[in-house]
Amino acid sequence: MADKSNAALREHLVEVLTGGHAHATFEQAVKNLPVELRGKVPKGGEYSAWQLLEHLRIAQSDILEFSRDAKHQSPKWPEGYWPSEKAPADDKAWDKSVRAFKRDLKAMCALVEDPKTDLFAKIPHGDGQTILREALLAADHNAYHVGQLVLVRRLLGAWG
Repeated sequence: MADKSNAALREHLVEVLTGGHAHATFEQAVKNLPVELRGKVPKGGEYSAWQLLEHLRIAQSDILEFSRDAKHQSPKWPEGYWPSEKAPADDKAWDKSVRAFKRDLKAMCALVEDPKTDLFAKIPHGDGQTILREALLAADHNAYHVGQLVLVRRLLGAWG
């Protein structure tokens, strides 16, 4: 019975990480965003789509690498988690960031799905964190900022 419960937990975690049940997915949030709007901060807003994309990428990468690499050094908070520029240098920078986010999300899902991963064991180089906690943290953080990205698109007239 424990194997079935563990498998179900892993499946549910992947579903939460990839989204799409209670909110927009990352893919939906970045799909077909006009190039000219990627660096625009909407009136009354704080961030551009580029800044949110980069923050999502950086934070998720940090969570993933902390989860699997004892030698990982997190960026300095808060400046290391946010890009200083409002717009990507070019289309390639945007595409590279999107690909990196997707690659790291896939890697986090693979870590969660791996039966050898003890979801409940404390990460040896942490201070009490578990893979379960890190996966939930990534899912929660991603959902929050994907929601912000959708809001930026709505305010810029580029959603729906």
